[in-house]
Amino acid sequence: MLLSLLAGCGGGKPAPAPAPAPAPAASPAAEGSTPPAESTPAEPSRELSAVEKIIAEAETMSFEDLCKKAIEESNGKTLYGVGNSSRGKTAGASFIELLQSMDSSYTGTIEWSQPKNNSIFTMLNADVNSSTHTYSMTLIQDGNQIQSKMLDTGNLLNFIPKEWKESKDIDEAANGHPLTLQTLNKVFMFNNLGGKTFSNCWDFVAQGEAPLFMDVNSEPVGKNFLYMLTNDTYSTYLKNAFDALSDGQKSYFQPIVDEMKDEAASLGLAAPNAPYALAWIKLWCEQYNEQTDDGPICNELVTTSAKGESGLLVYSKLRSVEESPTASVNNVTVAAYQDGYQGIGGYAYKHYLQVVKTSPLPWTACAFISYMTTTTEGFAAWGKDMGGYPPNLAVAQDHSKDGYVDGVDTYPVKNDRGGEWWMSADGGRLVVEDPAYCAQVSPVMSDWIDMIVTE
Repeated sequence: MLLSLLAGCGGGKPAPAPAPAPAPAASPAAEGSTPPAESTPAEPSRELSAVEKIIAEAETMSFEDLCKKAIEESNGKTLYGVGNSSRGKTAGASFIELLQSMDSSYTGTIEWSQPKNNSIFTMLNADVNSSTHTYSMTLIQDGNQIQSKMLDTGNLLNFIPKEWKESKDIDEAANGHPLTLQTLNKVFMFNNLGGKTFSNCWDFVAQGEAPLFMDVNSEPVGKNFLYMLTNDTYSTYLKNAFDALSDGQKSYFQPIVDEMKDEAASLGLAAPNAPYALAWIKLWCEQYNEQTDDGPICNELVTTSAKGESGLLVYSKLRSVEESPTASVNNVTVAAYQDGYQGIGGYAYKHYLQVVKTSPLPWTACAFISYMTTTTEGFAAWGKDMGGYPPNLAVAQDHSKDGYVDGVDTYPVKNDRGGEWWMSADGGRLVVEDPAYCAQVSPVMSDWIDMIVTE
């Protein structure tokens, strides 16, 4: 088994990642300031912690050598991991089997937990600051809080596996800092019964529309999506989609866009098309129909009674729809799959893998992270479903024909076009989360959004 895993660690063409979001413009004070006459002396370099030293060494080692280190370190012990995905438990069991195949006397285990209600940040910070430390690694989402609460504080540490970094065409800048396990998509869908269509992303915020969507304060990645719309790239997508509207449609939206010009300036948003983003965000937050989870959204949209309804939800939810006379995936259309669709097709958020600053078993944590990101077996827990895209295509599975039954294209909406298409400017045009940008604009944008949602 190990030989087959090691053979699969490199090679294969990885999915091109989207260009990183442009950095926000400097503040007015920074733009007009005069450089100091004398440069400030650099601070003396900090001594690396024991865990940081292990990570630095681990990044130079092969996966096989990391596994040997893991066996030596954790034999008879338990690695505790915590994550936003329950599938870490499945990957952990598979990883333990691999280590046992290398050393039959190995008796280490992995215990995986999935906290609820966004409590993972509190759990990890409490563990780091306690006198005893439990968690060794994490699989975590929400780029905004990861950046501000975990990376800027140093409580989570980045590890990039050697084979991952050496994989052909890996975009380390986009997916290595912090290390990305996978990018997931939430996409605009609508019930296609009754003849109603949504051919432009502005159609979802048209007068009278109430798209189904998880509340922005119950699932923070949805709020990050709204932050990212103010970025130059994605606000331009919205402006281009606006330009494609009919004159009648523009006449409804234009006054709202004009109203947002002063708002953009007061919020310090430098993107020229930020007023279009704020107008779209304002209408979306005023109109969306708040839901508790994407599962119920999907189950509603696929029914024969949901004519004309729309939503923004995880694409992979379509995989679990049970076909019946009153429900079918063929009752929904993925908006971006339509020829001529204008504007954003949804948004993308990421699952990141990190080593905890006070990790009791750092070698084992690094080996486990390498297993999940550089081997097909390690990524299988996530790769088996549509809608999740690893940076390293060598570990990905093809879902372009998931809608086929016995060779017949029975459910076309389930034929996943892949991460490269979804995140490209001439494909799905997903709004991709960037932790640094989200953390920079959230101090002003979060309250602005909350005022709209609570009105």
